Amino acid sequence: MPALQHDEIALYVQRAWEMLEVAAHNTDGGYYGSAINRAYYAVFYAASALPVTQGLARSKHSAVIASFRQHFVKPGLLEIEYSRIYERLMDDRQTSDYDLGAVVERDRALADVEDARRFLLRVEGYLRQGGWL
Repeated sequence: MPALQHDEIALYVQRAWEMLEVAAHNTDGGYYGSAINRAYYAVFYAASALPVTQGLARSKHSAVIASFRQHFVKPGLLEIEYSRIYERLMDDRQTSDYDLGAVVERDRALADVEDARRFLLRVEGYLRQGGWL
């Protein structure tokens, strides 16, 4: 794999961990909606690294999750639970970002941040095992 692809994958993973760290800070600060937003983006950036391993590029949110499911979950490279995490965080972000009347609970933010951490660890492990990191 060309060095450029390795660099792109590493940047996606680095950005994912940065978003997760911000999510944790937001949760600690009581900014639960923002924590969910950043937890989702941690998952989005981690998932965005995966198509690069197959020479694909995706940028739209719907295309990234579709590619994740089609190329990584469906063939059994990654477990279905990570697809469920991705979808739930996407839904939670939509609610917290766009439903101005939504009450975002601390427990929901904590659960989303923890699930995003699990997602990142799994994706990073997959990428390391494949020699992409």
